[in-house]
Amino acid sequence: MDVYEAVTSRRAVRGFVDRPVPREVLERVLSAAAWAPSGSNLQPWHAYVVTGAPLAELKKRAGRRVAAGDPWDEREYEMYPPELRSPYSERRSAFGKERYSALGVTREDWEARQRAASANWQCFGASAALFCYIDRGLGRPQWSDLGMYLQSVMLLLRAEGLHSCPQMAWSVYRRTVAEILSPPDELMLFCGMSIGFEDPAVEYIRTGRAPLVETVTFVGG
Repeated sequence: MDVYEAVTSRRAVRGFVDRPVPREVLERVLSAAAWAPSGSNLQPWHAYVVTGAPLAELKKRAGRRVAAGDPWDEREYEMYPPELRSPYSERRSAFGKERYSALGVTREDWEARQRAASANWQCFGASAALFCYIDRGLGRPQWSDLGMYLQSVMLLLRAEGLHSCPQMAWSVYRRTVAEILSPPDELMLFCGMSIGFEDPAVEYIRTGRAPLVETVTFVGG
């Protein structure tokens, strides 16, 4: 798979089959992803890869919280600005409409939307998960380094025939994640990522992208 195919075939998959991802594949992907760029080579990412019994226990504990209606953990960072301006608010609304329409869920059916969202904390059935942390003392440029690292991971997974779903949703269950991983206090959870083999039986709608003219300005000849 060439890099163009990896980029264009990568998407947030929300349905996986119960098939283990070989440890050697995960090690190969993460060893290569370590070459992702970062300012002054700080390499600010701290990744935990969870499979097998620990992942099953995490899903179990998260499921109990969902069933009990436990309130979310307070996020340690702002996921979106309180007031999203145009065109970002329209893009976010379009995504939500496409996402829930694919599931046959209407905007007014809040209970069904909550059930769909709860699949996040079961990793959509994936057999592997990655949790990406960052040191609390680092700044915005290092957060952008995380994005480059995570993108590298996702593209390398595609090269291995795997899919993924990055999930900031785990930030509101960060205490449950910490119960399993016991990260040091100086680390903050940025996101989780479900990793595995796609379930072809799960229907989806591919979200679109803005035309180039909206996001890119060419200057020069």
